[in-house]
Amino acid sequence: MIDTLEIDQVAIYASRQTMSRLKEVNFIFGANGAGKTTIGRVVADRSLHEHENCSIVWRDGIEMQPLVYNRDFVDANFNTEGSLKGIFTLGEKDIANELAVKTKKEEVDRYANEIAQRTSTLGDPAHRSGKFGELAALEADFKERCWAQKRKHDEAFSEAFTGVRNDAAKFKERLLQQLQSNVADAQTLEYLTKRAATVLGVKPQLQAKLPTLDFADIVALEAAPILMKRVVGKEDVDIAEMIYRLGHSDWVKAGQAHYETSAPKCPFCQQTAPEGLTASLTSYFDETFEQDTKAVADLQATYGREDKSLLLALNAIKESTSIFLDKATFMREQITIEAKLRTNSLILANKRKEPSAPQKLESLAEPLALVLDLVKAANTKVAEHNRIVDSISAERTKLVAQIWRYILDDVKVDLEVYQRKKAGLSAAIESLKSQIKTAEGAKASAERELRELEKKISTVQPTVDAINDLLKSFGFKTFALAKAGDQPHYKLVRDDGKDARHSLSEGERSFVTFLYFYHLIKGSDNDSGAARDRVVVFDDPVSSMDSDVLFIVSSLIRALFDDMKNGQGYVKQVFVLTHNVYFHKEVCFMSPQRKVGAKGDKRAERNLGRSYWVVRKSPTGPLLERFDDNPIKTSYELLWDEVRRDQRNPLTIQNTMRRILEHYFRILGGVDFDDLCEKFDGREKLVCRSLLSWVNDGSHFSHDDAHFAFGPNAIDDQVAIFKKIFERAEHLPHYEMMMAKK
Repeated sequence: MIDTLEIDQVAIYASRQTMSRLKEVNFIFGANGAGKTTIGRVVADRSLHEHENCSIVWRDGIEMQPLVYNRDFVDANFNTEGSLKGIFTLGEKDIANELAVKTKKEEVDRYANEIAQRTSTLGDPAHRSGKFGELAALEADFKERCWAQKRKHDEAFSEAFTGVRNDAAKFKERLLQQLQSNVADAQTLEYLTKRAATVLGVKPQLQAKLPTLDFADIVALEAAPILMKRVVGKEDVDIAEMIYRLGHSDWVKAGQAHYETSAPKCPFCQQTAPEGLTASLTSYFDETFEQDTKAVADLQATYGREDKSLLLALNAIKESTSIFLDKATFMREQITIEAKLRTNSLILANKRKEPSAPQKLESLAEPLALVLDLVKAANTKVAEHNRIVDSISAERTKLVAQIWRYILDDVKVDLEVYQRKKAGLSAAIESLKSQIKTAEGAKASAERELRELEKKISTVQPTVDAINDLLKSFGFKTFALAKAGDQPHYKLVRDDGKDARHSLSEGERSFVTFLYFYHLIKGSDNDSGAARDRVVVFDDPVSSMDSDVLFIVSSLIRALFDDMKNGQGYVKQVFVLTHNVYFHKEVCFMSPQRKVGAKGDKRAERNLGRSYWVVRKSPTGPLLERFDDNPIKTSYELLWDEVRRDQRNPLTIQNTMRRILEHYFRILGGVDFDDLCEKFDGREKLVCRSLLSWVNDGSHFSHDDAHFAFGPNAIDDQVAIFKKIFERAEHLPHYEMMMAKK
């Protein structure tokens, strides 16, 4: 049956209206022109060829035959020239064939249920249900896991993700493609990140090499012998012992220069110096001393030149823009070297000032070796970088493949789980599709066999007899339905056999058309198809009918509900649309559910689900509103509220009962009160007349003292007769329906 109905862009429906959670029985109330007929037309157009903006969702995917009673049906079947198509029903004489039809229909239903179950298990890709839903959830979960890799590495590897950076689905598909084709060697993330900085992104430029340092000369100066040599005069000179005791040959040497200007006095003590001091000093500071002193001076000068050269080279490297030099380490070592150079300059200055004192320079070998290693490492990277730049396209392709290889390895576990589950779900989906296809083939074959069985026992005569019996029982005795010759068609005839089609009144025409439709839903207008599950729509079936026929139609429709409750027939869902309040109230009544196992009745009944709808006009088109309970209330029902009360008001109960009887029997049913009394015998007839007289009196006159003589017991007696009036008039279901309302 239909689960959801959507109506849009058709007739006066300018915006989408949805009827969801539809039940077996659905009542739709609305004024004329509110949009009710369009609902029936959409149901009738099951394939939606003429209502492409609308949609019908069938429960469990099982479609049923729609049969719609509306103006279109009347025009197509009654207002045309010629005879009515015959309604075929299954004959009852050939019990064996009838059982065969029933068995074959059960087989068709079994295949249909199997298809529905398999289809439900398979699900719908659009609605992400069943196995399709599980597969979609698996794909979504794996897609998110893949996308997490993109977010994780996008900053470093964005160029490798070109074309899939903004689409998670495409990223997942690229990853699965790489799984089939990627043969790159595995690399560490650190390696890939560094390579990506060079290879990916903007095409890199060639880098210049750093100048190579040559520090052998300055390191060699550290081992100069003169540094450790005590530069002093000759030891066999007469003043040598004194200078040795003083331990200040450097001071004596400095004083020699002063003595040359202060002689013959000593420059230090101002005493007259001994004769021969000049010769002794000259002899002490001989040519060897002068050579060693000069060697110290030359060492200092040479070291100073090497110092400046080295500092210039270091600063040149520091100021370079090389991206491959570890500048932090380099600058740390540069500071160490500069500090040692300053220290060595002071040491050499001290050596020159006091050549007699041995000195040792701070070694630059270790920091210079570290600096040289940094420069060599940087230049190695420069060479590699420049090689890459020269072959960038090939390197880019290789690196991109390595990056995807790394990501594949990173999601290896997730990928294995995804592939295993997908293989299982895909196999299940294909198996279900195969089972559904097989069941559909078997169902189609069973349906063909069912049609052949129906043809053997189908006949149009039972419908003629049934409709004519109804016409007679309801007082339509001037015309009848008859078979039209040898063809499986009907015609309407008078008692004299003349055609009655054009002489029927509007009410008669409407009623006989309804009866025709009512029997059509239990049969078929061809010799097969009577055993098909149906969805039936009644669109204003009491239009143009007399008030008494209104109750007949509502009773027939309610009888259809009873068949549905009892599991009889092939009608599985009903829609009743009307603008008539009284008909709506009547047709909405359903007799109480019969208890299973009740005495004298072993039929198992089920409750029918019901939904109530109101369609209203609005400036933007029809509006459909759903209710769980019947929303249509009338003043007539309010009168019954008074009768239903446990404590009835003696001042108003008379008028209330009169208005109910008058409205229901006299106004709607056209029944005279005297006719009602004739349905009783003996004492009950007298009580009925008394009640009707009392009702009339109580409703038209003021209450005097006599009326207060009626106590609760008297009122209860009269209400009991009130109920019997409905019972004898064969309208007890209406009484029970109204008294059961709360």
